[in-house]
Amino acid sequence: MSRADLDDLAARADATRVAVVGGGVAGLVAALDFAKLGFRVTVLEASAQAGGVLRGAEVAGLSVDVGAESYATRGGTVRALIDELGIGDEVVTPAAGGAWVAGLPGGRAAPLPRGGVLGIPENPFDPNVRRVIGWPGAWRAYLDRLRPPLTIGHDRSLGHLVRSRMGEAVLNRLVAPVTSGVYSARPDDIDVDLAAPGLNAALTRAGSLSGAVGELRGRSTGTPGSAVAGLRGGMTRLVRALIARLEELGAEVRTDAAVTALERVGDLWSLTVAEEQIEADLVVVATTEDEARRLLVPVVPALEPTTSTPPVVEIVTLVVQEPRLDAPPRGTGVLTAPGSHRAKALTHASAKWEWIADAAGPGVHVIRVSFGAQGEDPATAALSDDAAAMLALEEASALLGVRLDPASVRGSHRARWVQSQPASVIGRAEHTAAARGAIRAVPGLGAVGAWLSGTGLAQVVPDAREETDRLRRSALWGAPRSQE
Repeated sequence: MSRADLDDLAARADATRVAVVGGGVAGLVAALDFAKLGFRVTVLEASAQAGGVLRGAEVAGLSVDVGAESYATRGGTVRALIDELGIGDEVVTPAAGGAWVAGLPGGRAAPLPRGGVLGIPENPFDPNVRRVIGWPGAWRAYLDRLRPPLTIGHDRSLGHLVRSRMGEAVLNRLVAPVTSGVYSARPDDIDVDLAAPGLNAALTRAGSLSGAVGELRGRSTGTPGSAVAGLRGGMTRLVRALIARLEELGAEVRTDAAVTALERVGDLWSLTVAEEQIEADLVVVATTEDEARRLLVPVVPALEPTTSTPPVVEIVTLVVQEPRLDAPPRGTGVLTAPGSHRAKALTHASAKWEWIADAAGPGVHVIRVSFGAQGEDPATAALSDDAAAMLALEEASALLGVRLDPASVRGSHRARWVQSQPASVIGRAEHTAAARGAIRAVPGLGAVGAWLSGTGLAQVVPDAREETDRLRRSALWGAPRSQE
């Protein structure tokens, strides 16, 4: 490419105004990839703080994550972004304690067995598995070895597959706690081929579901939730680093800037923010699904209004003075069997992350209690903040097996999140593909975010970069733009 061609591309980028609607990680990453090539970028975030589900707060003098606390390491894309931003030295890994499952018969709890796929065990007679599902559950699961494999077609529903092959004990005590805690979804609604690629094919080859798990485990190591990392000081460091880099590159990040309308005016986009009209050549919508469809339906003829109800999750963070938790009673966290507790999961954050333990000091612990899942309102939904904190303390006592006195609470924080539907829910892939196709048919318009990519930074980040690259190429190699 000649110098003249490079100068022309630089001029095109400098003449192209990009509006990114939404300042979560997807929006910030999209903005960064535009700004790096010299596009004029403005991020418009409706709330008072950018970051989306990466949100921090000070609780009893400790700065902690009150949203997402880690990222999946698969693919390496999030780590590559962290290194690009110069904070790679701050990456930390969780303690090796592992998760427990609570709500077993008799009010028991036990460590979540290692070596499974989405909680499905490779060996139902393994003592760690049998401790959870009992002898009757182990013998029922063993029937999987005797049943003929499905050789025509495959089972799409994870719940139906596990129930039919291994029985209710494996489903309710091992699989459901994982899918509820990790995906906020019921096993019956999870698409096997998306959540565990290759499992159905391995079942046909191995002749049993446990054999299929063994085959997949032979290709990969780790347990549910183990292949994650975080940042010393909290995941909000990623947000701050993104914003700092954007500002270095001349981009503008505006908060308290809710976009109430989007329309096409000639060759430009017009965005309404309060009583202000902002013009842009390119628009990237990086909001929740409800908000994205509200803005886009008027300008994307083939896009339908929202038809699904995403899970609502509340996370209550407690800081307690309780030396009995210094030796973590139940690993780094606890998942729950369906219907056994009002909370769906607990994270013993000061046991999971060394940097939190160091900041808290001896005898002080940070506990995150999660409420709500797909089709289930959080048990805290109608409670005041104080009542929600007391319910979280009660649930934490039950899940950790240590009675926590209300007088031990040094501080609490409550956060409410509307989660995107997991990408692995049956029918979700077709749903989002149709939406993305409709949006991409409109020139100069794109959309990113967990509702399209699937939840988790390991999916959100590469998806945002791919969509940004598509729009950049269109802008740089499309028709020349006039200079202002």
